[in-house]
Amino acid sequence: MVNIPSGATKIIQQLESCGYEAYLVGGCVRDLVLGMQTGQTVIPHDFDICTNAVPEQVRSALSGQRILDTGIKHGTVTVLMPDGQYEVTTFRVDGQYSDSRHPDEIRFTGKIEEDLARRDFTVNAMAMSLTGDPSKNIASFHLVDPYGGAADLRRGIIRCVGDASERFHEDALRILRAIRFAARLNFSIDYLTQAAMHETRSLLSKISGERIFSEMSQILAASRGWDYLHSYSDILCEIMPEFKPAIGLDQNNKYHCYNVFDHIIMSLSFAPQDTIVRWALLLHDLGKPATKTTGEDGWSHFYGHGAVSEDLARDILNRLHVSNQFKHDVLQLVRDHDAPVAATERFCRRMLNKYGADQTRRLMQVHRADTLAHSTYKMAEHLKVLDDADTMLEALLLKSEAFQLRDLAINGQDLLNAGIPQGPEIGAALQRALDAVLDGRCENSYDELMQVALQRDA
Repeated sequence: MVNIPSGATKIIQQLESCGYEAYLVGGCVRDLVLGMQTGQTVIPHDFDICTNAVPEQVRSALSGQRILDTGIKHGTVTVLMPDGQYEVTTFRVDGQYSDSRHPDEIRFTGKIEEDLARRDFTVNAMAMSLTGDPSKNIASFHLVDPYGGAADLRRGIIRCVGDASERFHEDALRILRAIRFAARLNFSIDYLTQAAMHETRSLLSKISGERIFSEMSQILAASRGWDYLHSYSDILCEIMPEFKPAIGLDQNNKYHCYNVFDHIIMSLSFAPQDTIVRWALLLHDLGKPATKTTGEDGWSHFYGHGAVSEDLARDILNRLHVSNQFKHDVLQLVRDHDAPVAATERFCRRMLNKYGADQTRRLMQVHRADTLAHSTYKMAEHLKVLDDADTMLEALLLKSEAFQLRDLAINGQDLLNAGIPQGPEIGAALQRALDAVLDGRCENSYDELMQVALQRDA
């Protein structure tokens, strides 16, 4: 069975009733076909529609519906239906791509096959017409599949439509999209497509940082995205050249059994499903090549690599134009990823004070993934400390103790009322009270905190 939203069905039926062709197209068709092949129920996120009707004709056929001209120069309008928004696009053929990202011009066409020919991968170059009752079996639907997308789905292959090099010259972002789709679907990439990806990777320099960040985040979010980054390390280095010195760099000490790049990739394999944690792990050891030294014991050391990694990570995130909050959180984890951890209440309170609950949990997750990507030397001991610290952190959070100034049972007005003058003494008194709670010297209660806060010579 296939589930198609009523809004999409109504749009297609209205267009067809006016004599036009209309199809579901692109990713929704890919996901529906994959669901049929695997016997799984799949509900695509977006249902896009294409038609031989030009935008003015779409407006006429869908009179009564609210329509927005969201991409009118490319033949796209957005139709607002009760169950959601649907993009409706006229069949088109793209012109030259002089910037390796956007077509210089487009022209409308009356053939669905010509529209599908301009798409990136065969699995995305299928269209589906609703020739039967949508509530019935998918066999009543007609699949337009001129490039073998359904067969590639069965085989687990990502393959370009037509000549792969031409597709990547048209839009270099497709290089990362190939990795993203392969990682998301756990597919392999066709060898001719692979070869073209490697040959044209320099074109990625023309792609905006925002686009690269979006694709990389989706690759990192895939269950085995790390594996694909390892396989396509030359492409990763093209968009983040800071990785080049890490590839193959031997760590040569008893704590490590992988070179720097392989350690980074392995740490990602242990990461939870958290975008900030995964980005932090991706970037956490970039400073090792610049800080590598050899001690008298013959072992390699990487003193201060956290701070250097933070600087390199900042350069990367600035190029990708991420939000300030995202950058702050990732850089904080990168900088402190190898800071010592202790399973004591005082240490855990200080962690919660410095980072807050969410970021503390992330830092512990980074520590754990990093440790699991080490050699077995003292690994069990380190994991035991992390386990005990995690338990203690969660217990402290359940108690709702004070970890930051805003959590205290007293505030500045209380201190003013007690006779402390307005100014820096207020802040110093509140900090004394918080330090006492963090160190376990008093409870977060009004009476105890006021006593500590008023001890000005403490």
